[in-house]
Amino acid sequence: MALTGCDQDVQERNGVYKAEVGRVPAAPQRPGDPEAGRHALLNKSAVTCGLPDRVYRETLAAAAGDSLPDLAGRVGRNAELPYMLTAATSASGVEIVTSNCLGCHATVLDGEVVVGLGNEFLDMTRDPLIGVEATASVDMSEAERTEWQLWADRITAIADAMMTDTIGVNSANNLTLALMAHRDPQTLAWSDEPLIEPPPEKPLPVSVPPLWNVGKKNAMFYNAEGRGDHVRYMMLASTTCTDSVEEAAEIDAWFVDVRAYLATLQPPAYPYPIDTDLARRGHGVFQETCKECHGAYEGEGSYPNKVVALGKVETDPLLARKGFSEADRFLKWFQDSFYGELSQAAPALGYMAPPLDGIWATAPYLHNASIPTLEALLDSRQRPTYWAFDRDGDERPAYDQSRVGWAYRTLPHGKAGAMSWSERNRIYDTTLPGYANQGHTFGDALKPQDRTALLEYLKSL
Repeated sequence: MALTGCDQDVQERNGVYKAEVGRVPAAPQRPGDPEAGRHALLNKSAVTCGLPDRVYRETLAAAAGDSLPDLAGRVGRNAELPYMLTAATSASGVEIVTSNCLGCHATVLDGEVVVGLGNEFLDMTRDPLIGVEATASVDMSEAERTEWQLWADRITAIADAMMTDTIGVNSANNLTLALMAHRDPQTLAWSDEPLIEPPPEKPLPVSVPPLWNVGKKNAMFYNAEGRGDHVRYMMLASTTCTDSVEEAAEIDAWFVDVRAYLATLQPPAYPYPIDTDLARRGHGVFQETCKECHGAYEGEGSYPNKVVALGKVETDPLLARKGFSEADRFLKWFQDSFYGELSQAAPALGYMAPPLDGIWATAPYLHNASIPTLEALLDSRQRPTYWAFDRDGDERPAYDQSRVGWAYRTLPHGKAGAMSWSERNRIYDTTLPGYANQGHTFGDALKPQDRTALLEYLKSL
């Protein structure tokens, strides 16, 4: 069966949808209430199991982010927690603390929490079992121990699929596949033993895209996967704890509002001076060099939703290749499940050229966060092979207004030699599989003055 839409064909074979490169057609999205969606995003979580609140207070609370700014709209116990954690009451009546969407999809910028901005400083190199071990010995009631055990078992099952080589890149794709492997697609019942082969334990690096582009994009992910109804893809984190279709349907009912809210988000404006004359010249360069794939931003603007073939964009191909050629068991799981009832996976052998709204805030760049600044993205000769954010401990680096991105240091070597893990995990090594900074050389041929003007224009988007 072939489903044809606009400029791209989606083919179904044996329950697996895949797509050609080209334009991704739009699909109708279920309407929701944006105001209710913001409240839900800030005060609910699709992850419905967690650590008993009393255990959290006794063990992890002191190191969980007391220095983080508050986020307006958080209510009750949530107002006392870091914005990436949510309070809830389990079905057994135990008060729990669990993770939410904002751990990956919000970050602090100029002292304020920006909802929708991907957290490019999130540390997923740490073994999540450390938290399990740190809480295991707390004296708990029978009901608390039952809730703790559920949370601990799920974290243990996916721990090996979560750990990245470098701080800042994200493993959400891989850990979601690990969760799928433990669930029956029809009933969503959990199995302690995998029902299909799990994903590789070494996740490929992914940069978290900004959510203020949800209203523009016809596919959710870099390889154009996630078409049709966006909500069913957005709520896949619920596979951590949701053990029945009925539970999934309850989350789906309020996540429609979350998607409606995300579609109203606007990017933060560039907070530093912009040379308007130079940016005006850069707009002309953009029209000639970038518009075909990334769209237009004057007036109402336009976005082509275009998937660029690997042979043209030439960026690190592993994420797209593995999603297209080696993931059939997961693609079939999705289409056979509640989540695939309204959606199609349909990956393509290429990458979507993303919208560039608020691009100044979204460094590092490319789908794998391999390029630290826009300046280096526009001139491949400036890209470091080994680099690290220039920061003191866990402090955020300064923003580099001239190069447009976070301040970084070029390093002489990668993850080799005698160094501690706390040194190794801060290094971005572009020689590792999936971490390459190749491709997207469309700016290389520009004259230096045109490249400078284009960089100034991009600040204004």
